Amino acid sequence: MSVLNLEKLKNKHFLSLMGNGVISLFGLLQFAILYKVFTKEDVGIWLFFMTTQGVLDSIRNGFLGTATVKFYAGSEPIRAKNVLGSIWYLAFMITGIMIAANATSLLLIPFIGNESVIVSIKWIGLTMLSSLPFLVIFGKLQSDEHYGTILWLRMINSGSTILAFLILIYLNKFDLNNALLWNFITNCLTSIIGLFSGHGGLKTISNRSKATIREIYNFGKYSMATSLTSNLLSASNTYIVTFMLGPGAVAILSVPAKLMELVEIPLRSFVGTGMSSMASAFNQKNMHQVTYIMNKYAGMLTWIFIPLAIGVFFLADIPVNILSSGKYKGTEAANLYRIVMAIAILYPIDRFNGVALDIIHQPKLNFIKVQIMLLVKVVTTFGCITLLHNVYGAPLGGLLTMIAGLGFGYFSLKKFMEFSIADIMRTGYSELILLISKKNK
Repeated sequence: MSVLNLEKLKNKHFLSLMGNGVISLFGLLQFAILYKVFTKEDVGIWLFFMTTQGVLDSIRNGFLGTATVKFYAGSEPIRAKNVLGSIWYLAFMITGIMIAANATSLLLIPFIGNESVIVSIKWIGLTMLSSLPFLVIFGKLQSDEHYGTILWLRMINSGSTILAFLILIYLNKFDLNNALLWNFITNCLTSIIGLFSGHGGLKTISNRSKATIREIYNFGKYSMATSLTSNLLSASNTYIVTFMLGPGAVAILSVPAKLMELVEIPLRSFVGTGMSSMASAFNQKNMHQVTYIMNKYAGMLTWIFIPLAIGVFFLADIPVNILSSGKYKGTEAANLYRIVMAIAILYPIDRFNGVALDIIHQPKLNFIKVQIMLLVKVVTTFGCITLLHNVYGAPLGGLLTMIAGLGFGYFSLKKFMEFSIADIMRTGYSELILLISKKNK
């Protein structure tokens, strides 16, 4: 491979894409292993635990993730240490509150009859503690645009988990408790490696200040609420469908939901690189550049998703059968995948509208946007399932939710930035053609 090609592989967009690709592909592999080996009951308990962890992560990461990028990226060295130290302090405080609450809930186990809840109570505190360091490490690395380091840390975390699962299967010791244990151990491994490699900046905790902690808190309380509500948007399907149609329908719905993680690979990558670039531009008071970056990434992704949706329309059965080992052949899973992929065409503009609101210091509006989406999601999903009496009501409710969120975010952002849907599509098309032409040289 030529030196030129090696340099292309070091491009931050490629490295971010690879990082998100690793986590998503390993997640799909993990999902396939669990469905093949575990009983349906154990799969259900695992999914309940992961949903609970996701909700708690959305609180902690929502409080600190966006705030780390916003206040740290592009800052002067003294300010950067002050911000990072304050982030570490808040990370310990938030995690400490979660662990204290979890310790109290352990006393309730004798009075709980639901096994999913019992398992979650036993493991959630340890899991949140094990993932604390690399939460801050990843935020710092994203702000510094060190996507190569993020890539190998994610490979260590996800790869070691899959390897542990395969070894346990070979030794005939793969059960729910061992899976949860190794999930905890691999989190610890990633955190320790990140800290001892000098990527965490833990020593900066001595540079924290009350003023910066208060500043991050005032910003983070809105981004946290937004992140939590966004997480509940996806989690609500699990709860609503379980209540109205039963666990079998949830299992069917989970297959296309997992396949949509492939779509999240480019989406998360572009959001990650775009967010840090937008934050740097905003901190340098360059609103024109902020608008350009948003238009560029949202537009490029929209054009990429259109042919993907067309491909899924014709080929949906293939990935559904592969992921589920043929268990869901002939069910609604493939059609659900077609529907949610068509809706995904709207994801990029909606996601970057929300990111832009956070970056220009309007997290309250982004929070209101997600609140509206959650309300619409719950009401329309209940209504659509009630009318249709089947699982197709879930994605139909999702479409109405996306339209509501996209409309509110778009018109809210236009009060602060000069742009339009046409601008997004034109800029995205031009940048995509330019990117393709460069790749072909």
